[in-house]
Amino acid sequence: MPKNKKRNTAHRGGSGGGGGSGAAAATAATAGGQHRNVQPFSDEDASIETMSHCSGYSDPSSFAEDGPEVLDEEGSQEDLEYKLKGFIDLTLDKSAKTRQAALEGLKNALASKLFPEFILERRMTLTDSIERCLKKGKSDEQRAAAALASVLCVQLGPGMESEEALKTLGPALKKIICDGTASAQARQTCATCFGVCSFIATDDVTELCSALECLENVFTKSGLREKDTSVIGSSPAPGLCVSSLLSWTLLLTICPVRELKAKLEMHFHKLPRFLSSDDVNMRMAAGESLALLFELAREMESDFLYEDMDSLTEMLRALATDGNKHRAKVDKRKQRSVFRDILRAVEERDFPTETVKFGPERMYIDSWVKKHTYDMFKEVLGSGVQYHLQSNEFLRNVFELGPPVMLDAATLKTMKISRFERHLYNSAAFRARTKARNKCRDKRADVGELF
Repeated sequence: MPKNKKRNTAHRGGSGGGGGSGAAAATAATAGGQHRNVQPFSDEDASIETMSHCSGYSDPSSFAEDGPEVLDEEGSQEDLEYKLKGFIDLTLDKSAKTRQAALEGLKNALASKLFPEFILERRMTLTDSIERCLKKGKSDEQRAAAALASVLCVQLGPGMESEEALKTLGPALKKIICDGTASAQARQTCATCFGVCSFIATDDVTELCSALECLENVFTKSGLREKDTSVIGSSPAPGLCVSSLLSWTLLLTICPVRELKAKLEMHFHKLPRFLSSDDVNMRMAAGESLALLFELAREMESDFLYEDMDSLTEMLRALATDGNKHRAKVDKRKQRSVFRDILRAVEERDFPTETVKFGPERMYIDSWVKKHTYDMFKEVLGSGVQYHLQSNEFLRNVFELGPPVMLDAATLKTMKISRFERHLYNSAAFRARTKARNKCRDKRADVGELF
């Protein structure tokens, strides 16, 4: 997996911080002849004044309207960069709610569009703001900061800049992940984002192994506590265990062969116990990780044999046909679908090909490694993953898509379907689907027509 090093000079960008909002709060407090001794920098006052003067900055939902399609014109690009500068300033605000809104706004913007020059000029300022919010903030602010950290690394791509960002943010993320007193939701988000950041920025085997150990310590300890009731201490939340396991599995895909073999020997036999977890997401995460580990092991040794194959396939088959009445129907349906694919992968080395469409291009997912990598980036980028697959050179290198496809304005215009045309198409499809269903429901229909 190629990692092109881009060495660019970084400058601290953005203006100083939340002093303006504090001054506005002080002015508002003395207006109308009131001379009470009011604290000008209280969280409540700063929040109200900042939101009133900078509502465009602090409302993360504003980026739902400014999608990639709206930002093609130069004026819109300049307006968006102006908003981003405001968000960067607000990450220093006295109000926790304002800082969180600014972090979320930055994350949504960076997930929806590339800003190479803008980010390079301000990456140190952004990194410092994220680190401060991770260390001083509470649960929601830490989650927003971690999410922004992962998208920042996606923007920077592999190279000196992302390595420096991870060197700054990595210790804070690891501290939250390993802190049993921290919020479970914050730890879960940090585990996912730490895995993605390490996947992008880690180029040193020692640092990669350190990241793997941090993540495996979380899910292996939780697995022991599920099985051994004599272990004292509260069990970590299932979501944290799932996130740690999936991030750990992602990092295995870029491990050198020697370290990969050592990890497989150490943990291959431990994962099947998670298939008995009470949490459906934990069971599915363990199953998908096992399928990926089998794929990696067979790439190294075509005649790879798992010691307790019969017992494992029996467990997978039971989950693929699970009819436990104590479990929700939706969970059982989803679980059976996933484990049918996992069972085929383990027994027959088969993978059901998936197709991801973005713009005029198609990406075929034909392996568990590719599927897991795509799922992790989709987790941090959301709907913006399609835009990044089209335009982000790093992601295109990861999925071997080649250089970005350049499309002129005329081609893009012809590709877009008007709302009226889309309505006509959906109506026609609905009528055709209704006719087909009615035909199948008709008891007088010939059985041969149903097939």
